[in-house]
Amino acid sequence: MSALPGSSVISTSARAAAVLGLLLACGCQAPASAPAASAAPSRPRVAADLPISRAPFHDVSVNWKQRLDQPYVFLEGRGSYTGIGDLLEQVNALMAEQGVAPAGPPFALYYDDPGVVPIPGLRMRACFPVVGAPQVAGPLTYSVLPSTTVVYAFVGGPYPEVPRAYPGLYEFMRKLNWVEDGPIRETYLVNPALVDDFEQLVCEVQIPAASAP
Repeated sequence: MSALPGSSVISTSARAAAVLGLLLACGCQAPASAPAASAAPSRPRVAADLPISRAPFHDVSVNWKQRLDQPYVFLEGRGSYTGIGDLLEQVNALMAEQGVAPAGPPFALYYDDPGVVPIPGLRMRACFPVVGAPQVAGPLTYSVLPSTTVVYAFVGGPYPEVPRAYPGLYEFMRKLNWVEDGPIRETYLVNPALVDDFEQLVCEVQIPAASAP
């Protein structure tokens, strides 16, 4: 598989359409532009062991860790990465139909560099974590995201803006003489229904890493 190289950042304009699909997958709608003060939900809490990095991303807090095995169910897609939101919505609906409960927030896997691979060939997976190995019916598929070393960061703000933080992760990898070794994982940690401002959203980005040859 060809993963996204350090020189590439998924364009935020190409990802903007994914937010609507993600909101639908969460079964919620975008917050009102000016909600009443009495109706504003409390700020969600995220268990982050690093400072949350925010635009303009001049400084991105990055570290590495050993990721544990993660069972998950998914739909695979090809084409523009803007399709990830719609795929997440479909996974959410199929899980509900089949009685499969999610074990955490949704995540996406991005396999290819949109600056190199033509749009029709871009590969992605829309995923929800699960416990154990539930029996699922097609087109829903079960797999396990393997344990591996990852470089990671927590990125705050609108989800389409997350790729703007990627250069900070790649710079960290370059300093360690590491290279990318698998698909990028974005985990959408905050349900948009719990916030009154998209600046309160938080995504964890993980890039599998290995020593350069």
